[in-house]
Amino acid sequence: MTCFTTLTSKIVPLPVDNVDTDQIIPARFLKVTDKAGLGDNLFADWRYDAEGNPKPDFVLNRPEMKGRQVLLVGDNFGCGSSREHAPWALTGYGFRAVISTSFADIFRNNALKNRLLPVIVDKPTHQQLFSLCEEAPDFEVTIDLAAQTLTLPDGRAVGFPIDAFSKACLLNGVDEIGYVLRMTDQILAFEAAHHK
Repeated sequence: MTCFTTLTSKIVPLPVDNVDTDQIIPARFLKVTDKAGLGDNLFADWRYDAEGNPKPDFVLNRPEMKGRQVLLVGDNFGCGSSREHAPWALTGYGFRAVISTSFADIFRNNALKNRLLPVIVDKPTHQQLFSLCEEAPDFEVTIDLAAQTLTLPDGRAVGFPIDAFSKACLLNGVDEIGYVLRMTDQILAFEAAHHK
């Protein structure tokens, strides 16, 4: 896994509340057990017409949005059914962080386990970011995971919450198993002493 330390990126705005996991990655794409290619189907029902052609008015299909790694969304993002494919599709597309005022708990946990950082901000900051997307759409934000801050173009740094375990895993580029395996020597020493 790649370490997440700091990220500076332009933003893709998607001002929709209550985006559920079936909108993020429709159920017909859940037959796969491999993450490869899921990014192509991210927001498929919004992104493509009935013939599979990109809808030019959908935000991800606008040429200037290519390569942006931060998605700004409405409230309660990732609600609905529990599917790990949702963060797989988001990271497969190239997103490394999603900013909202709130996330569904299961989605947030799945995101953190799949190298996607959910950044929770207060409502005034959230509104400021959407306003900036209209006024100066090419602005950048910087996310510093160690400091747990989102820095806006005016230099203001806004804190965001994350649990210590998830933060350690992201900073070190390990999943839950990798985190435990990094302590193999201590585990073996404990086991040896415990059996005596």
